[in-house]
Order: sequence, then C-alpha cells, then structure tokens
Amino acid sequence: MTVATVASRALAGIDAPEVTVEVHLGPGLPSFHIVGLPDAEVREARDRVRAALNHTHFEFPARRITVNLAPAELPKDSSRFDLPIALGILAANGQLAPESLQGQEFAGELSLTGELRPVRGALAMALSARAAGRAFVLPEGNAPQAALAQGARILPARSLLEVVGHLADEARLAQYSSTTPVVRPAYPDFSDVKGQQHVKRALEVAAAGGHSVLMIGPPGTGKSMLAARFPGILPPLSEDESLQVAAVHSVSTNGFQATRWGERPFRSPHHSASAAAMVGGGNLPRPGEISLAHHGVLFLDELPEFDRDVLEALREPIETGRVAISRAARQVQFPARFQLIAAMNPCPCGHCGDRSGRCRCTPERIARYRGRISGPLADRIDIKLEVPAPREAELTAAGPSECSAHIAARVARAHEAQLARQGKPNALLGTRDIDRHCATGREGGELLRHALARLLLSARAYHRVLRVARSIADLAGASAVGAEHVAEAIQYRRLDASF
Repeated sequence: MTVATVASRALAGIDAPEVTVEVHLGPGLPSFHIVGLPDAEVREARDRVRAALNHTHFEFPARRITVNLAPAELPKDSSRFDLPIALGILAANGQLAPESLQGQEFAGELSLTGELRPVRGALAMALSARAAGRAFVLPEGNAPQAALAQGARILPARSLLEVVGHLADEARLAQYSSTTPVVRPAYPDFSDVKGQQHVKRALEVAAAGGHSVLMIGPPGTGKSMLAARFPGILPPLSEDESLQVAAVHSVSTNGFQATRWGERPFRSPHHSASAAAMVGGGNLPRPGEISLAHHGVLFLDELPEFDRDVLEALREPIETGRVAISRAARQVQFPARFQLIAAMNPCPCGHCGDRSGRCRCTPERIARYRGRISGPLADRIDIKLEVPAPREAELTAAGPSECSAHIAARVARAHEAQLARQGKPNALLGTRDIDRHCATGREGGELLRHALARLLLSARAYHRVLRVARSIADLAGASAVGAEHVAEAIQYRRLDASF
C-alpha cells in the first residue's frame, strides 16, 4: 500500500476541527513534502519524524513522500501532527496495518529519539474526539488534561514504540482514568482587610450578581488587596463552566493544569499590556487576557495608565461576553465572559481629597486624568465607589473582620436564587428579563426617575441600576425589588458625573 490516512485534530479558537493526515509514497528521487497550509512548526516535522523513525529502528522509505493535511484551506500549526505523520508513513510503507488506525485519533510531538512530548489544546481535541466517537491517543503528559472530557476514551503513550505496539496488538495502551478532585481553591481571606465595610458590601453585591466594579481611592487604601480576595467569595464554578475555563486555557501558550480544575481565573495584566495581549491575536490567534479570565476576574490596576486603545477594546466583550479575532487567513472567536474589577487613583498624584491637603493637582489635570477612561466604558461599569484611607480606629480594632466563607455563603444563596428564577446571573439579564424580574414599586420608581434627572444616567446605566438592585434584593432574600434596594444601587452610580 502506498497511501495511508490517519485522523488528527487542528485548533481554531477553542474548537478542534478534524484533520485527515494523508501519506503517499510515490516514485522519484527521495524527498519529503508536507502540504495543506502547514506553518513552520509543522514543516519541521520532516526532520523530527525521520530521526524518530531511524532511532526506533523502523525503515524510513527512500521514496518520494507527500503528506497532505486535509482540509487544505485550514491553517495547521503546532507539532501535534508529528505522531500521525510518522504512523502514516509506517502504514503506507507496510510496516503497520492500515486498518489498525481506524476508530482512533492521534496527536503528539516526537523527540528525535521517538519519545512523545505534550502538545497544546489536548482538552479541546479530546472533546472533539469524544463527539466523533473515537479513541484519542496522545502523549502521557497530556492525559490528565484530556481526561477532563468526561466520557472520552484517552489512551496515553510515552513513545512512538508504545503506540506502534498498541496498534500491532502486542501491548495495548491502557485507558487513562482519574477522578477530578473537587477542592475549593485557597484564596486570600477578607478577614485580613481592616475596615472598608462599605467596599466589602459593594464587592459582595458584585459577586452575587456578576457585576463589574471600579474602585477609586488614594494609594495604600487596600484596593489591590480587596481585588485579590474577590475570587474567594464568588460562587463555585459549575461543571460546564469549569470545562469552558479549562478549554480556553488548554489552547493558550501556557496550557492548563488539571490541578486547577474548578478554580476561577484571576488575571491581573500590567498596564503596559498591548491591545493584542488583552483581546488575543497573532497570525494563528490565541486567547488574550480577557478570554483567559473567562468565568473569572479581570483585575485592571491603575486603570487610567492603560493605553486608550486597550481600554476601548474592552467595551464590546463586556457587553457580548465574547471576542472575535479576524485575520487574513482565518477568523476565530473566543469566549470572554469575565467580571471586571478595576482600581484607580482619584488624581495623578493620588491624594485628591486627602485630609492633609497635600494634593497639588489642578482641576484640569484631574479632568484629563479621569478623561483617559471614556464615557462609554465607564457607563458599562455597574458599581463605582470610593475607597478612602481607613481611620486609625479601624486599623487598630481588635480581632479579625468577617471572613470570606461567611460572605461566600450569602453570595451562593443569592446566586442560586437567580439561577432558579431566571437561569442566569443578574448581570446577564436582557431588557425583557429586567421588565419581568426587576420591577420596582411606586417609591422605587420615583427614586429612579429622580436619579435619571439628577445624575443624567443613560438608558444603559438605568438598566444596570435595576440589575444591581435585583442583586441587592436577592442578598436580602426579598422576592421583589424595594425602594431600599434601588437606593443602594443608585449610590453605586453617583460617581458617574466624574467621567
């Protein structure tokens, strides 16, 4: 036989489309060609495969070898095609029975000695192989991640020889099975934070409904400390959410560690991050910070110090929960349903409003500083609050403050109430959902109308106030949104006039 086909997978965003590796041995001078839009990593497979086959004492055919990665219009990247190419050459040369390749998919990078090395995107490929009803043969180092796809048949191997022995029925590969530990991640605790009760309350409301937050305060008041503890009060990830988080990270540069299963991401990029680093990109697009924060927290410290283009790139993902990256060769879409927690100083020197009077910033400088955050972006942030310097009595108070576990319990009850009522967090309520679930009484309606006129709230801000009020009511265990809930929600928008 001179033609053999092997099933494998490519990556397109967090999807793994099927790739058929076709190997043809033809007459002519010995050569090795790979076609089908391969990138440099794939083309370099020629040398890795040749060395691996020679080192493991297989015959490398002295013929014209053509490898086609179909479909040809799909760009191929990464070294994951090393293993299927090697197996295709062995099958086409008669050293391996072609029928033994049926019902299985293969992916893995080969070392020059024939050892298998882990590749990127194992979970995404395992999910697709499961949907296709095939077993998935991959490097042993990828097995814990791929096994997160419940029901997938994962066959890990350490070397090319083990895979060939499996296909030749000499030593079958054992199916990988492991139980995913359900462990609550150990986040820093809110009991470490002295004072700032109103800020903790606002963060509790944000955690209950999935709302975004902007904290404004001078240096050293605990903004970063509070943000780092915020994931510890969020509701636990569901099985489906955990799988989505793992799938996004599995296709990223650093990959996903199975030991972090069920942990909400917390991403804190430096303010020098580029727009491509934030939203994702590259010739073969990979997820950026907003996608790596999917179902987690994106913390932006020193918010006005970020480039304007970077901040403006957040506007659409905050609304839609996804980001589409278009390149000449391909278009991919990554999920980006993150919770934005941002922090900033009140002025360039950071001491505006300080009781000591040491701020020397002019009103014009302060206006320019805050003007780095556009009105449309500020309008999309649900909760804005001041974080003043704690008083001496708060810092010296005896005993710890309320711990994260107690706050998380209240948040979990409110979150469960939202899922039972509408099937999603309050932050995701649409216009019709708001009319149905966030209706206020006469007194609450009067407060809202007064706020619209006094604070000049936009229609978007009006709806966000109602969503926040619904979350406050859920924390209180109230079935309807009352005037007191609306009043508290309006307080979280009173800084809108500053932007």
